[in-house]
Amino acid sequence: MCAHVLVAEDDEMQAELIRRSLLAEGHTATVVHDGRAALDAARRLRPDLVVLDLMLPVIDGFGVCRVLRHDDDIPVLMLTARTAEDDVLLGLELGADDYMTKPYSPRELMARIRTVLRRSGRVLADRPEDPAVRAGGVTVDPVRHEVRCEGTPVECTPAEFEILLAMAGEPERVFSRRQLLEVTRGTDRASTERAVDVHVMNLRRKIEADPRRPTRLLTVFGVGYKLSGGRG
Repeated sequence: MCAHVLVAEDDEMQAELIRRSLLAEGHTATVVHDGRAALDAARRLRPDLVVLDLMLPVIDGFGVCRVLRHDDDIPVLMLTARTAEDDVLLGLELGADDYMTKPYSPRELMARIRTVLRRSGRVLADRPEDPAVRAGGVTVDPVRHEVRCEGTPVECTPAEFEILLAMAGEPERVFSRRQLLEVTRGTDRASTERAVDVHVMNLRRKIEADPRRPTRLLTVFGVGYKLSGGRG
């Protein structure tokens, strides 16, 4: 069972722990840290499951769950430090498929995720067994945590890996610096939008024949970056 899980958690250490646990289970994960970003990511990526913290900035978890239930049937597992019975009942009334309180066991969380995915039936039987994504001669494997360029292994930092994984998953899509910054939040909590430029520069050194004249990882001036879907 390989699923794409959206993790909406404002505590970056908790988010990274969940992300790593999901990868170890063979899933892929996208991490966001506020409610607005959670809704944007859910609409754009259509994940198989959302792990949703209630105490999110901008829009809290209750608001996110309410919108998700109105817009789609994406399963929601609420994960929060709020243990009051009224909070639990409200979360379930809004349509949450399960509810866990902190502190929690990562093993139990993964078991609950498996149960919700199995019950929901959103993990399709015909989903490709190979979880790798490919674009422009670059292959990113989220399970093995490997990157290859034209078959040659490429060593990447965690932030570089997350950027490539996001961009290879949507070739030709233009990502703003802010969006790429959000992608790296779980691995590089001290990063800034300016640091995204550094990550891109370093990636070009690794996947471009001539980093000064890139043909894969392209700049869209005034907007951001995209990964070309064609051959490099």
